Amino acid sequence: MSDCPMTTLGKKMLEDELSQLIKVDREYIKKAISEARDLGDLKENAEYHAAKERQSIIEGRIMDLQSKLARARVINVSNMQSDKIVFGAIVTILDKKKDITVTYQIVGEDEAMNDPGKISFSAPLGKSLIGKEEGDEVVVKAPKGDLIYEVISFRYN
Repeated sequence: MSDCPMTTLGKKMLEDELSQLIKVDREYIKKAISEARDLGDLKENAEYHAAKERQSIIEGRIMDLQSKLARARVINVSNMQSDKIVFGAIVTILDKKKDITVTYQIVGEDEAMNDPGKISFSAPLGKSLIGKEEGDEVVVKAPKGDLIYEVISFRYN
């Protein structure tokens, strides 16, 4: 089983979601299933089947989060120093085709999902940035053709 790199903020985010799922969502769905069961015949009970499906989704996510947290390799970005881009770096890049500058932080997969200012270390751009330095050119293969970026700067917070 491989480790699951994440920032301290990413770990807290997963722990908070897990707590919500176990303490609130799981209890709510138990009540919903019980109430739906009281409505009668389970074969034709749409509320019961919907609640059971929701329960399955919640339990699956709980197992996923527990697994990721058990394999977590937390990286404290605040005291990092490197002359190359590594996990946790906040990177400013220039999109050479569009002539726009964007800034991303390279983080774990779950942490990147809901924040447009973050990209996963396993995403094509994230992979391409790891190990680069200021001034380096980064080429990312995409279905519409190569995307070309230049590393303007990077830092660690």
